[in-house]
Amino acid sequence: MTLHPLRVRLLCILLVVAPLVACQRPAVAPETPVVEPYAPTEGAVGFDILPLAGSEGSHTWLATYTDEGRTTKFRIELGAVTASDNKSLPASAGQGRFVAEVGSDPIPLLDSLKKALQAKRLPKNVQAVDALPFDYAILGENQTRSPNGGYSDKPKGNWTAMEISFAKGKGEVLLNVDPVSHKAELSIKDPAYGDIVLAELAKVL
Repeated sequence: MTLHPLRVRLLCILLVVAPLVACQRPAVAPETPVVEPYAPTEGAVGFDILPLAGSEGSHTWLATYTDEGRTTKFRIELGAVTASDNKSLPASAGQGRFVAEVGSDPIPLLDSLKKALQAKRLPKNVQAVDALPFDYAILGENQTRSPNGGYSDKPKGNWTAMEISFAKGKGEVLLNVDPVSHKAELSIKDPAYGDIVLAELAKVL
C-alpha cells in the first residue's frame, strides 16, 4: 500500500512531537513523610535516635538521652522480622538487643525510667554486659502518636509500636520508634515489671 505524501509528513511530525509531549508531563512528586512533634507524657521516656548501618532486614540506631548535661548512650539493634503463623500472637516478631556504648552515664535515663515505669528502686550491684538480648513483637506500624501518648493508625503516621521482653519473659516494656523524627521511647506496660526492666537495662546503659 502506498501512503499519500501528506500522510507521510503527518506521521513523521507525530513521531517527533509525541516523545516531546511525554517528556513534558509533570513528574509525580514522592510523598514526603510528615515530621511529628514529640510530646512528653507520664509512663514514657522519649529519647533521640540516629540510624547506623545495618544488614538487610535489620535496623540499628544510636540512642541518646540527655538530662542536665549528662548523657546516656546505647545502641538499639533489631533483627529481621519473622511472620507468625499463630493468629493469637502478633503478626510479626523478631529478636534484638541493646548494646553498651563507651562513655555512657546510665543515671539520667535510669532515673527517668524509674518514675515512668513505676519501679520502686534503682538497681544496685549491677553486673555490666556488652549487650542485652530481647525478643520483640510489633504491635502496630505506620502509627500516629497522640499528645497523651496513645497510638492510632488513622491518620497514617511514622511510628512503629513494639513490645519487648527479656529475662526469659520476666520483664516486659514497650519500645516505640519513629525513624522520621529520630525519636523513640520506652513506655510502661505493667507496673509489676518496673523493677525487673530497670535492673536489666542497667546492665547495658
